[in-house]
Amino acid sequence: MKGIYVLIVSVSKGISVSVGALGIVRFEKGLYGYVGSAQNSLDRRIERHPGNNKRKFWHIDYLLANDAAEVVRVFYKEAGKLEECCLSKKLAERGVPVKGFGSSDCVCNAHLVKIENYDFLRELMREIAVRSSQEAI
Repeated sequence: MKGIYVLIVSVSKGISVSVGALGIVRFEKGLYGYVGSAQNSLDRRIERHPGNNKRKFWHIDYLLANDAAEVVRVFYKEAGKLEECCLSKKLAERGVPVKGFGSSDCVCNAHLVKIENYDFLRELMREIAVRSSQEAI
């Protein structure tokens, strides 16, 4: 299946992470939404992200390698790559984008957003009819 996904990442304390070409990025304690896509094998991409024994390829891999960061929920849906950017922009309207994170292959400001309002996120996920791989936070 091909599609888009949103990883909900909990950062348990303020951290600074070296994120490839982005350099050092500061993450405040809180929840973040990371929007990605997989145009082949969506299920394998989603399963890959929480694991620790992997090569760092995407920006999100650098964040998730830190012990203070953990994927706590995953939303996903069958969709084309263009929906990835549309969803990122909707998240950014109600959260705080982490400039340049996850968006090196498009013109978006960011594909990682600090979520200030989890209720908004839940409603947005219902609105775009995504599935969830875990129970509600």
